[in-house]
Amino acid sequence: MTAYSPGEFRALSFHDATPRFADGTDTPRAYLERCLETIALREPVVRAWVTINQAGAREAADASTARWKAGQPLSLIDGMPIGIKDLLETRDMPTQMGCEAWRGNFPKRDNAGVWALRQAGAVVLGKTVTTELGGAHPGPTTNPFDQGRTPGGSSSGSAAAVGARMVPAAIGTQVGGSIIRPASYCGNFALKPTQGGINRGERQATSMSTHGPHAGSIEDMWLVAIEIARRAGGDPGRLGLFGPATPPPARRPMTLAVMEAEGWRRLDDASRAAFEAIVDGLRAEGVTVLRRADHPMVEAFEQSIEGVQALTGTITGWENHWGFRNMVANNPDGVSARTKAVLSGAEKMTAEDYRAAILRREQMRRAHEALAPLVDAFIAPASPGPAPRWTGDIAGQPQVKRPTGDAVYNTPSSALGTPVVTVPMTSVCGMPMGVQVMGQPHADAEVTAIARWMFETIPAVAA
Repeated sequence: MTAYSPGEFRALSFHDATPRFADGTDTPRAYLERCLETIALREPVVRAWVTINQAGAREAADASTARWKAGQPLSLIDGMPIGIKDLLETRDMPTQMGCEAWRGNFPKRDNAGVWALRQAGAVVLGKTVTTELGGAHPGPTTNPFDQGRTPGGSSSGSAAAVGARMVPAAIGTQVGGSIIRPASYCGNFALKPTQGGINRGERQATSMSTHGPHAGSIEDMWLVAIEIARRAGGDPGRLGLFGPATPPPARRPMTLAVMEAEGWRRLDDASRAAFEAIVDGLRAEGVTVLRRADHPMVEAFEQSIEGVQALTGTITGWENHWGFRNMVANNPDGVSARTKAVLSGAEKMTAEDYRAAILRREQMRRAHEALAPLVDAFIAPASPGPAPRWTGDIAGQPQVKRPTGDAVYNTPSSALGTPVVTVPMTSVCGMPMGVQVMGQPHADAEVTAIARWMFETIPAVAA
């Protein structure tokens, strides 16, 4: 175990290396080799990767080195080694989705976001572990700060690879809590964009799925997201991610509101104290922080999102079960009991049940939108405490309900379709626990600017 302190831990970053590429004192190839050395050292325990394409990565890094030498980089992430969650297709590596039924699947084409990264000159290093089909059944990855704990899910490998300083950034996906929660557990920055902000390519099946970056710095987080969006745009029918080509400068908010949600009742004393210390720090800097008791509209919003965790499960279960049904029918032994249980629950739903859930989600979105004139953003814990311990199911006993952790603090932004940034500002018992900043749709740049100001201004808290 490596104890984590948010004030002392230094994640791997890339944006600060590019001046050295420009003046010739460093190169993308040398940067890549340092990443590979870290992977060789830590991967036997962390197990963040499914596949690593060293030859292809070295070829891409050499090409990037030549571009920087010529003064012609393709973008500010030209040469960045990056991991791709193994739900997204890559032309040069299999896409097996953490599922036995998809073992050997190799479509030999790039997801839209992967294509955009290559166009920007990024070095697509490998595929990172996902939970089975992006659901609740864990893969082999361990938390980079304690191998007895989960890294979170479903973007487990992406979060752990960044937390272990293997790469400066990796791509994750989220339907319920799969970007924000693992980022919280692994000490990452992460952006879950506005719904549809980054083109999902082939992964359009669910109405709340989003793609977004994990990164060791907020600058790299933004650069990865915006370079994808500038090339691939957003989802069909969506406006895509808005914002500057360079990281938004830090911006002090005037008014923030705390989102307690269902998770407030699940916080342990130490985790609650860590978060409250951040709130105290904000107030000390002159920021007005509203709680649900301070304003009736905040209270109305809190009431509107009661039950949102179950609601997201209902909506996603219905949307996924068409594909899951065929997969289980064709390969019943290639899918876990957890995924089959999700399918079984969804099969009991009706079209009316789904319609009611969608209407309920729209009510939540209206309650959140009404707060736009009142608050700059919401803040909340990014997870209800640090990563829980996970050593596997025990034979003969019921399966653990949430083996990759509790998504209770992540489902609100998923259901609302809003942008949210995880900021690694607190630790509890030597483990990371992030703080999240959630804004209105299409306020991704503003949320990033507020998150950056918080990270640079508010003292980190170790509880």
